[in-house]
Amino acid sequence: MDHRSSATITVPRSLFVFSVFYGGMVCIAGVLGNKQVALGPLSAVGPLVGLGPLAVEAGIFAFLLLVVVSSAIAELHGGTLANRLVRVGFLPLIVSILLSVIVRVLPAAPDMQPANRDAIQLVLGGTWRIWLGGIIAYGVSQTLNVTIFAALKGREGAHLLWLRAAVAGMLSQVVDTLLFATIAFWGVFPIGELLLGQMIVKVILSAVLVPPLIYFFVGLGRRLDASI
Repeated sequence: MDHRSSATITVPRSLFVFSVFYGGMVCIAGVLGNKQVALGPLSAVGPLVGLGPLAVEAGIFAFLLLVVVSSAIAELHGGTLANRLVRVGFLPLIVSILLSVIVRVLPAAPDMQPANRDAIQLVLGGTWRIWLGGIIAYGVSQTLNVTIFAALKGREGAHLLWLRAAVAGMLSQVVDTLLFATIAFWGVFPIGELLLGQMIVKVILSAVLVPPLIYFFVGLGRRLDASI
């Protein structure tokens, strides 16, 4: 008979819930990125800086949620644990890419509607440079976000939570855009206007959406942990 006591590992409820949510956003971001969206007033910013109407890939909304969730975990459980979650996020990201490649090469069912068949093939398609750019941009930008957010934390406690989250989010999205566009499209077509337009939109969205979302997720995390 084994009399050794088994250790019980207790995972904070907020960490468990946020980790599941984080993995889902990692997977869906690439799918949403297949659509370019024009965001009303933001599309009018382009002509003001010598560009055409601005648009951004819809995956930005999932990526901003990744930024917010990783920052919330850093606030609640520390930057080390948040960066560990970022590294674990490579697993669902890479597996989702591999599954997309496999499903794309498998033959479609004969009774599948041609319009649906062609649409899903387009959504699942991608060059190796796009896949590689997405993986590298994810890892670097999310790690940078957590690192900056944690480094800015001082004695102010929660008073400047919105500012830390916004600064980290904006800087990480600029780096994300630089890495992804350069790796995916350098030499394919001129990327100067693409880089500038994408960075402008992502910085504005980060400034507008990240501050309220970080308070929501940090508050939700504290409630989840308090309910144990």
